Amino acid sequence: MTLDDVALREKLASVRALALDVDGVLTDGSLTYGADGEVLKTFHVRDGMGMRLVQNEGIAVAVITAKRSPMLVRRLADLKVAHLLDAREDKGVAMAELAATLGVPLASIAFVGDDVFDLPAMRAAGVGIAVADAHPLVREEAAWVTRERGGRGAVREVCDALLDARGRLRAACEELLRR
Repeated sequence: MTLDDVALREKLASVRALALDVDGVLTDGSLTYGADGEVLKTFHVRDGMGMRLVQNEGIAVAVITAKRSPMLVRRLADLKVAHLLDAREDKGVAMAELAATLGVPLASIAFVGDDVFDLPAMRAAGVGIAVADAHPLVREEAAWVTRERGGRGAVREVCDALLDARGRLRAACEELLRR
């Protein structure tokens, strides 16, 4: 499907929560190890801005990841993202927990992933989205594949699409500027 697809735009307009994988979605999938063995991650600033914009519009943002990372906790705190489900290998179960916590049906949650561990969450979500450089099996099952790669603006593209489907993209940006 493409964003020109009316049914997809309607689904995007009804999304009440956005759930994201980390490695390969919020990052480019690279893992950099520091001298003391710590794993460093690089996040794209525009992805963060997109997350702020959708949160300001009442769309909850959550992260579901198989790993634990102090860098991720710090980034989510900076963005005021309250929902982190980490150390979760079964992301389908994590999606069900997220839906229960938020009090929204799974059909109202979009999930963005890039690799096979993300398939259960994508299948559970109302809208399963793959980043452009996702594994072919993941792209095959996605309702939509972004133009941008993971860690390179794909999350911003999704956030913009969610707002655009509501007719709120420009207004949300202008409101942010007035804050």
